[in-house]
Formats: sequence, structure tokens, C-alpha cells
Amino acid sequence: MSKNCLHITNGSVLTNYLRELDFTEDILTWQEMLCEGPTIPAIASKEFYTLRAEFLKEFYEIEVNSNELQHELSKLENIDKYSEINLWFEYDLFCHINLLGVINLLHQKEINLPLYLICSGRVEGEKNLKGLSELSPSQLTKHYKERVLLTKEDKELAITLWRTYCGKDHNILKPYIVTKSNFKYMSNCLKAHLKRFPHQKSGLSVLEDNILRIVRDNDIKSKHHLLGYSLNYQGYYGFGDTQHNRLIEKLSIFFEETETSLKLNRKGHEALLRQHNFASELNNKMIYGGVERLGYQFNIEQNKLVKTILHAN
Repeated sequence: MSKNCLHITNGSVLTNYLRELDFTEDILTWQEMLCEGPTIPAIASKEFYTLRAEFLKEFYEIEVNSNELQHELSKLENIDKYSEINLWFEYDLFCHINLLGVINLLHQKEINLPLYLICSGRVEGEKNLKGLSELSPSQLTKHYKERVLLTKEDKELAITLWRTYCGKDHNILKPYIVTKSNFKYMSNCLKAHLKRFPHQKSGLSVLEDNILRIVRDNDIKSKHHLLGYSLNYQGYYGFGDTQHNRLIEKLSIFFEETETSLKLNRKGHEALLRQHNFASELNNKMIYGGVERLGYQFNIEQNKLVKTILHAN
């Protein structure tokens, strides 16, 4: 590759893949999961780093390697050596929230180089949406050649969405579902985000509801077996093993588990029939940006988030 560009990837798997394909330029590997846990607008601040480190340790027992993090971010300190920045992020919510964070980090560091987006998803001739690391070498090279230059409006949209995500009212995200931009999967991701709050009748998110349906409709042998299904059939979320395992453990109150099978118990069937709201019993205290998950529920009729009665003023 001839240009002196900086690549920012969505993880080490893709970074290693690009190296195998003879991408020799500098690569900054982004390892965060900003779609879960508290965030603040000032992503370039020490306060942000502390907030994230505390969250990852408390919820996932992940110790942030500060030396590794600083090594990666140091690639932004000598930015004058680059002519452009390529952002390698996928179609899902996990990647898109990280993408918003990265664009805001560059903005806050006053880095004004051309930004190009390489985003996978729908691929000609393929039935399912594809992650970047799932593409063949020729498909990945084609994606790179057809990368999209982000406009001033695209960057402004990313800055607005990040600030809103860090804020207290995520209904403000709704009008941006129909905003035209070069983020062609943003609309799907924003819809998916709003529906990961508890459903007003069942208290389950779309993803939790989907996991129970998988158990109901398939011959599931174990939680590990269920993990494989839930990873493969999660739509636009893009969550990893760690996140799905946490969800499955939370949903254990709905399962009857033996050495050879995993079935729904009575509560599980009631939850799918939306006969009772299980949000309090599940007690999933995840935070999304600036909002506590249990503070809101998704109202299908109004197609928006409404304050949970216990949290209403």
C-alpha cells in the first residue's frame, strides 16, 4: 500500500489479518467495548480512562493493560506523518459505538486528516452479514479499494451521536435513525440500541427475548451450546463471548438445566408470552453510556423509551 496512512481496526484479529495481507503501515488496534458501561463525552480524558477501567473490572473482571493502551494511543501523537486515517469497523452496534468513540477521540485531539471508512456487512453473493475478519482476502481488498471518505456532515453526526449516547435521554437518538449519511448501518444500530432496554411488558431486551426463543425452539444441550446459537443469531448487536455468557447467566432463572439439556421453565414461557415483567428479577444493572438500563423500558406502542415506574418522577 503506497500512501502513508494510519489504520484503526476494531480488534487484534483484524489487525493480524491485515498484516498477513501485507498492510505494512501503522495500525492502531481499538480494543474497547463502549456499547456497554458508563461513558462521558471527553473520551481523551483521564476521567474517561478511570471510568472505563473501573467498569470493565467490576462487570467483566477485565484488567485494563495501561501500557498496552498507551502504546496504541501513542500512534496519534505523531499524526503529522500520516496523510489519511482508515477506520475499519463492522455493521453491528458493538462496532458502531466504538466507531463513534474513535471519531470523537480524533476530533478532541484536533486531528483533521481525511477519514475513510471500511465497513463490512452485506456482501454480494453472501446470504449472511459478514464481519471484516470473515471476508476472503479478495473481498477485504475490494472493501479497502472502495473505502468511503467521510464528509464534514458525517463527522458532525458522529460527534452528535456520541454526545447523545453519553447523555441522559436516549430518545434523542430516534430522529437520527432516518438521517442520511455514509454510515449505512447506523440506522439499524440505533434501532437495536433502543430495543436492548427492557420491553415494557416482559422486562426483557430483544436480545434476551431472542435467547429464550432459541432455547424454546431448538434442542439445546447446555449453556455452552446455547452460547454458539446466541452468537450466530444476534442480528445487529455484534456482542462477543464475554457479553453473551453474562446474558445467559442472568437468564438462568428461566432455564431448567440437566447434564444433557437446557429447557425453558414456567417463568421462561411466561416471559415469552409477556405475562409478567421480569426486569426487576433479572436485575441487569448495565449502563449504556449515560443511562442506567433499568431506568427505562421500551414501549412498543409509542416506539420509544419510557421511564420505568420506579424511576419516574
